[in-house]
Amino acid sequence: MRSFSLIALLILLGCPLVMTPTAEAQKTAEVSASQSATTEELPNWLSFDLELRSRTEGQTAINFLPGVSPVYDLSRLRIGVGVKAPKYFSAYLQMQDAHALALPVRFVASNMRDTFDFRQAYLRLDISKTTTFLGRQELRFGDERLIGISDWTNTSRTFDVIRTVIGNPDNRLDLFSGSVVQIRPNELDTTRGGFYLHGAYATLTTLVPHVRLEPYVLMKTPTVASRQGILGRETLVAPGIRITGKLPANFDYSLEGVLERGAFANDSIRASAGYVKAGYTLHSLPWRPHLQAQYDYASGDPRRDPSVVRTFDQFYPSNHDVFGLTDVFGWQNIVQRRLNIDFHPAKSLYVLLHGETFDVASTNDSVYSGGGGVLVHPPSGGFGSDRIGTEVDGALQYAWKRIPLLWELGIGHFWPGALMSANNHGAQLTLAYFQLTYRLKVGSGTSRRINSGTYSDTGGN
Repeated sequence: MRSFSLIALLILLGCPLVMTPTAEAQKTAEVSASQSATTEELPNWLSFDLELRSRTEGQTAINFLPGVSPVYDLSRLRIGVGVKAPKYFSAYLQMQDAHALALPVRFVASNMRDTFDFRQAYLRLDISKTTTFLGRQELRFGDERLIGISDWTNTSRTFDVIRTVIGNPDNRLDLFSGSVVQIRPNELDTTRGGFYLHGAYATLTTLVPHVRLEPYVLMKTPTVASRQGILGRETLVAPGIRITGKLPANFDYSLEGVLERGAFANDSIRASAGYVKAGYTLHSLPWRPHLQAQYDYASGDPRRDPSVVRTFDQFYPSNHDVFGLTDVFGWQNIVQRRLNIDFHPAKSLYVLLHGETFDVASTNDSVYSGGGGVLVHPPSGGFGSDRIGTEVDGALQYAWKRIPLLWELGIGHFWPGALMSANNHGAQLTLAYFQLTYRLKVGSGTSRRINSGTYSDTGGN
């Protein structure tokens, strides 16, 4: 949108570039390293942040093509500027430059490359217990199964939206309306047209003791073509709830369920999805190992009624490692059974091991990729087997204390099942990576961040 580019230009004109060598670490759910991000050289209304990330990946059988085994590097640079006026007003601008180095062009996906562009550019207004954001920004809720930034991808996702947050970090309601930003590697990123994504997402942490409740309603209203080729409006309404909590004797759980109803031009929508996780922590053992069993389901379309769409729409999720580290599959027409074990050999070291099996929910529907596209079309009469395959993965994170540097490495191997092998996707796939992330922040111009019920000192919203 041209309006968001104008906002970004105004922010740049009002912010002289001054850098001071202090730093703040990248924070993850598993490990963190922190340093002071305060400085006396900058005014308290101004802040800068910087992120440098490099991930070297190697794959065998990329896109399930036997013998095609590239090694490449995904690099990412982000620079942010924040300003904060007295009392109510603040603004933030973030630039991004992302590249896929040494990867043949035919394999470079749209989420790997974005030549220097505006990633975020928003205005913020704080009045009493209400905060409103206007412009290009991140949206992430819950496990990010439906709305997330997909930060593992080299460009990650942002949204051009109006968002209002009512309440406090313990109990709040997010209301938003807008659209997702489309990455254009060689020109300015733009939205996909119109205000077609809407949502109301509540976060309640004190209503029930030791339980976090997140009821929500999401809605999509883009222009689509039905299966009969008729142009019309999709009206997809998706009510759902996410619940997490801890139980006695070191048990924990997380579950989410969502229904999808509405119209797809002249067709109707009837879809659903859900997952459940049950975990147990062995506090009496060294490294405090945490065991977890997980089951995921997303409906597919049996194709019995051509006027009813039953394939679950995963919206705009963060799918990294949701269905294995190889990141092949999405939350559509899929059944996953997974076992995890994670532990902390040291305070700054985190290790995760897991294995999973995948099946299609309906053999008459496609196998879908992590980005929501069709990976394998069903033959006439449907797939002869529902088994997609099996995967085993391992990952490690280490936060270096001396500087805010996060080291990550991992490897995943996928064995195709009968469904994939019978449909020209029978090559085994191994993906290995090594990633370094450095983050620095100077000043406190945008000192409060609101995301998924938490406040933290970072440059973004």
